[in-house]
Amino acid sequence: MILSGLEIKKRIGGGIIIDPYDAKRVNPNSYNLRLHDRMLVYAEATLDMKRLNRTREITIPPEGMELLPGKLYLGRTLEYTATEGLVPMLEGRSSVGRLGLCVHVTAGFGDVGFRGYWTLEIHCIQPVRIYPGVEICQIYYHTIEGEYERYISGKYQNNTGVQPSLLFKDFE
Repeated sequence: MILSGLEIKKRIGGGIIIDPYDAKRVNPNSYNLRLHDRMLVYAEATLDMKRLNRTREITIPPEGMELLPGKLYLGRTLEYTATEGLVPMLEGRSSVGRLGLCVHVTAGFGDVGFRGYWTLEIHCIQPVRIYPGVEICQIYYHTIEGEYERYISGKYQNNTGVQPSLLFKDFE
């Protein structure tokens, strides 16, 4: 089951942490998260799964920045989130999708116990101007059935910034 917006409000500070939290961003069954002003882009044309690929940081200025098709931009949410006993999920907002902007390639699924900022795998269908602080995606929560183990991976848990792929650690 997906939590309603009213249930999300009730669980803030308990099983759900969103920091900073603003009740105005609660939807009927989700909460809007905003885009930070820092992004990473890969500095290499070909990416290698078995190593840490070089990145460079870019800052989205207040007047916005144009994203180009065929390029992957790694952004992050302004909000830190943490959950207990729920499965967090992330999706782009429909208004953002209608501009041809995709917020995640495959990583919209969170794990029970995840704590940190969400890395966004942003790409676009046609050039689009983005702005820091825009409500770019929404988080929603599923209940979980049965016993479970909390997410404790050292790769992404308790992150503090935009994170490139750490898949290379799986090969070690």
